[in-house]
Amino acid sequence: MKTSETELMLKGYGLTTAEFFYHMPDYTHVLNSFVWQDYDLAPDHPRLFEFVEFWQREIDGPLHSVRFNHRKMISPGEWRNVVGEFTLH
Repeated sequence: MKTSETELMLKGYGLTTAEFFYHMPDYTHVLNSFVWQDYDLAPDHPRLFEFVEFWQREIDGPLHSVRFNHRKMISPGEWRNVVGEFTLH
């Protein structure tokens, strides 16, 4: 049974977006890019590194660089003390 995205976010997962720059197999001086997204755990990023290992093992285009960003979609709510209330009309 696959875990839903909401359940993953509640378990601390966040959306990781990575942009892979790689050399074209037949034209080694040409760089191309590929964008990958998945829910992952920071700071270790096991799913991202699993995909990098898959790329190095299975894909012909050698990696040049990887740039990634991680964002938690659900975070603790902010609490503030409200001292007064204004009512208009």
